[in-house]
Amino acid sequence: MKDLSDFEKKISYQFKNKNLLTEAFTHRSYLNENPSWSGAHNERLEFLGDAVLELVVTESLFSVFPEKPEGELTSIRAALVNAIMLSGLASELEMNNCLILSRGEAKDVGRARGYILANAFEALVGAIYLDGGYSAVKIFIEKNLLTKTGEVLEKELYRDAKSLFQERAQEFAGITPNYRVLEEWGPDHDKHFIVGVYLADSVAGKGEGPSKQIAEQNAADSALSAKGWK
Repeated sequence: MKDLSDFEKKISYQFKNKNLLTEAFTHRSYLNENPSWSGAHNERLEFLGDAVLELVVTESLFSVFPEKPEGELTSIRAALVNAIMLSGLASELEMNNCLILSRGEAKDVGRARGYILANAFEALVGAIYLDGGYSAVKIFIEKNLLTKTGEVLEKELYRDAKSLFQERAQEFAGITPNYRVLEEWGPDHDKHFIVGVYLADSVAGKGEGPSKQIAEQNAADSALSAKGWK
């Protein structure tokens, strides 16, 4: 079992139940490779953490922005809790060093690792909630995630990438983008897609995700960056 005491110091939270912290970092692949492992993988904690994140962020945005309508608050929340934001936060917290992965997953440091990190961040939120309650997890989220709200607003990260890219493409190129699935793999419960966004027959960006919709958003975001249209 990994010694995660340095990580506890980093996040300024000491777990009463250390098994919860270990579970938050344990990927399903490790259990497949090590059937004698006594702990659980992190998918149930991820499920719980996703809901806790949404509640804490929603409560904060509702209080901080009384003038903003529901639709805009929803977009800001989505920008705060999406996989790109969460994987970035996980990297800042050096969670990559704490992951418990199969040998195969440990070798993959590409886009797939980003999703593993985002899921581990959600699982960590779930673990803190179970271990310390709502007040403890609220402090963690306020310190590590809600501090990004200003950046989301300043850079307009809350704007839907597909809609923004279509708007920019029509403005600057006079073309409506189209999306094509380039690759698709994995079983039904763990699908992955790579999607390309095209201007006419020229690929402007590519994106990966666990659904076509997320992959399309990531492709549009990639294209916005590549074109300098953000």
